This record gives sequence, C-alpha cells and structure tokens, in this order.
Amino acid sequence: MIRGSCLCGVVRYTISGPVSKASHCYCTMCQKQHGAAAGSYVNVASADFRYTAGAEAVKVYRSSPGVQRAFCAHCGSSLSWQSDAHAERIAVTPGTFDDPWDGEVSTLLHLESKPSWMGALNKE
Repeated sequence: MIRGSCLCGVVRYTISGPVSKASHCYCTMCQKQHGAAAGSYVNVASADFRYTAGAEAVKVYRSSPGVQRAFCAHCGSSLSWQSDAHAERIAVTPGTFDDPWDGEVSTLLHLESKPSWMGALNKE
C-alpha cells in the first residue's frame, strides 16, 4: 500500500494495488500544471485509488476534451490525471507519495516540448 497527501495535508489517499508505467510528461499543459519541466505520473487501477481524507477539497479541471486533472483546492498540489476513455486507470503524481517508492520511470512523453533549459542539467 502507498499513502499520499497534498502539500497542506488536507487531501490524503491510498493506493492499494500495483503501480505500473511511471512517466515524465513534457507537454506544455503538464509543465503549466506542475510549474516544472515535466509532470511525473504513475499509472494505477482506479479501483485501487481511494481518497481517505479531504475528498471535498479535491477540485477537477478539464484541461482538454476527455481529460481531467485533479488538485487540492487549498494548496494547489497536483494529484492526478485521468482520461475518460480509460476511466479504469488513473495517473497519480508520485511527488505526493508519503511512502517511499522505488520504481523507475519507463516512459518519457512529449519530448518535443521538453524545455531547452533542461539540457543544462545534462552537462555536469
């Protein structure tokens, strides 16, 4: 089981099943939502994801047709990304995990939008 929460701690959740396919998404919407070069996600079965506290503070933004992004209304923490076409799965932000997770990122998405300033990190 993995426990997670938002920055302010109002929203809490658990993941009771396996995590699969971790990714970094460099699309411009993920960049804006996360305020970072990429949005990081792990894919889990929707049935294995459950809010345990603060569900009323979770707000959903429809960023594009058929896609919803969830965040905490109090602190703004990005919590998840979900496609209506694949509602049986939910992409959860591992940066909100309270428990250690030793998985690896297997997929890089939308590399055409990766910011050029990210290259500076690779020169050390």
